[in-house]
Amino acid sequence: MSSYCTSLTAYSRRITNPVMVGDLGIGSDFPIRIQSMTTVDTMDTAGSVAQTIRMIESGCELVRITAPSVKEAQNLENIRRELHAAGFTTPLVADIHFTPNAAELAARIVEKVRINPGNYADKKRFEHIEYTDASYASELQRIRERFLPLVRICKEYGTAMRIGTNHGSLSDRILSRYGDTPAGMVESALEFLKICEDEHYYNVVLSMKSSNPQVMVHAYRLLTQRLEEEELKPYPLHLGVTEAGEGEDGRIKSSMGIGTLLEDGLGDTVRVSLTEDPEFEAPVAAALVKRYFPNPGNYSLHAADTSVLHPFTYKKRTTTEVFNLGGTNVPRVIADYSAFEKVEIDDLKDIGHFYLPLPDKWKMNDLGADYVYSGSRPISFMLPNGLKEILDFPAWSQHTDPLNKLPLFEWNDYRLADRRHPEVNFVRIDVSAWRPEWIEEIAALEKTVLLLHSPRPNSFQEFRGILSVLTAAGIQLPVVFSRSYPEQPLEDVQLMASTDIGGLFLEGFGDGLMISSPAGTRAINSLAFGILQAARTRISKTEYISCPSCGRTLFDLQETTAMIRKRTDHLKGIKIGIMGCIVNGPGEMADADYGYVGIGKDKISLYRGQEVVKRSVSSLNAVDELINLIREDGNWVDPEG
Repeated sequence: MSSYCTSLTAYSRRITNPVMVGDLGIGSDFPIRIQSMTTVDTMDTAGSVAQTIRMIESGCELVRITAPSVKEAQNLENIRRELHAAGFTTPLVADIHFTPNAAELAARIVEKVRINPGNYADKKRFEHIEYTDASYASELQRIRERFLPLVRICKEYGTAMRIGTNHGSLSDRILSRYGDTPAGMVESALEFLKICEDEHYYNVVLSMKSSNPQVMVHAYRLLTQRLEEEELKPYPLHLGVTEAGEGEDGRIKSSMGIGTLLEDGLGDTVRVSLTEDPEFEAPVAAALVKRYFPNPGNYSLHAADTSVLHPFTYKKRTTTEVFNLGGTNVPRVIADYSAFEKVEIDDLKDIGHFYLPLPDKWKMNDLGADYVYSGSRPISFMLPNGLKEILDFPAWSQHTDPLNKLPLFEWNDYRLADRRHPEVNFVRIDVSAWRPEWIEEIAALEKTVLLLHSPRPNSFQEFRGILSVLTAAGIQLPVVFSRSYPEQPLEDVQLMASTDIGGLFLEGFGDGLMISSPAGTRAINSLAFGILQAARTRISKTEYISCPSCGRTLFDLQETTAMIRKRTDHLKGIKIGIMGCIVNGPGEMADADYGYVGIGKDKISLYRGQEVVKRSVSSLNAVDELINLIREDGNWVDPEG
């Protein structure tokens, strides 16, 4: 058994303490619950009620509403009354930052309150403080005194609580002692949780959110381990990647973080945070969850040595360089054209390679695939230098230019072949047919890249098990993951591949990927690069860390995000945070290079990292000022064309 989950090679849901939110149960005795958060001003009772109803009808089983001050907390009573009058009894959750008195009031009105331990009893000044053990203990006593009234009110009224740590809003106290780490995130929550336990209050859900899926996954795993080590109750977990963003990027990051943890058997309620209207979030969360119910298949690989895994830190698997795969190379993208009857020059535009007739040359953009797999039908024209063609072995062996084409062998064909490429040979292994006796043969291979393919609906654990076996055996051949989604629409492929393959890159595994789907070559190529970007293993485009909007938002977040993206999406590798208010400001965009944060009506603050460099900028010219800031730092390049 792993220290944080029941099995690393077979799906098994973690057993948890039951938590009741009104009449709704959360925990392993119940289905994984779907929730989201309103974006309407909480003081707009009619608007909040109407949006809440839309969210419930889209699949939300809990609805969270911000209560930044006492007046909003008080208005939750009106919202709740109007919902009940309309026949809706879905539990409400009050979202609290900075204002304990609002939390104490809300706890008497709604079924659950969410508090952020980073700012419930602390004000963030971005100061480093040297603590002695005695001075730190004094701080914990101060927190206890501030927090105890809420705990006792929740206990009296039967109100549930979420202690929700956010990576970007850790207190100065936590940062000073533990740093900006998953360990600090966990400690932040445990300080508050232990106060709850001292009061014999156990109706608690925990969360460890981050905009970085890697940090988020490590924090949840570490939290689960710490609960067990310290003999605390196994509290249910609320899963979410905060500030995931919009569209494809938001879905990729959310699926990678949430899906990886669901594969571990962790997670009891899910919120997908998208910069879109909240009624669009619930169906995405439901699509992620439905892969595990009914059970995806309780399979296990032969003698998988999971001791070689690094669940709490990122450590890239050591590999030998073969051609341009493995070693210190970035992961490679293989585009699957094997279903094409004939590949034309214009078809390569979809994978980032453009032929320019007038100068008679090729041009490649930042999403240019590295390989094209054409199966049994060789491409008839000369490919650009940045693209190599992979052919099935029978077609390769008959080709007139076998040195410039690369072979893909099935495992049994490779073992019997008397002809191989002198530099690189791709060998496809169906991991569902894996045999332990193959290890010795694989260990002896050279000039070989393993293309691991899984036909299972959920393949993450199977892939992870195989990589555990290879790593334990000391095999350092590069590995490419191959998954086929022949019937699923693009929206589902985005979610599935981000878990099945993306989660493996979070584990430090993988030197390339090939996603096969009829959903469109351009879209699938974009998905492949998006997965690598979200895993922080290959940066190919601008990254946007944008909050999902809520009742605190001070401008049209979707419109502003689209406007900033339009002006800056050519700035490869730059991270820009776009936050609707100061609550989700410098903290939540902790690792962004630049920040655009609402501070008042039509007023914006601009950040360089976590430092405010321009305050109270009019929203009419704030995007121009952001671009000027990027220029000043020498990070601006003019868009082509």
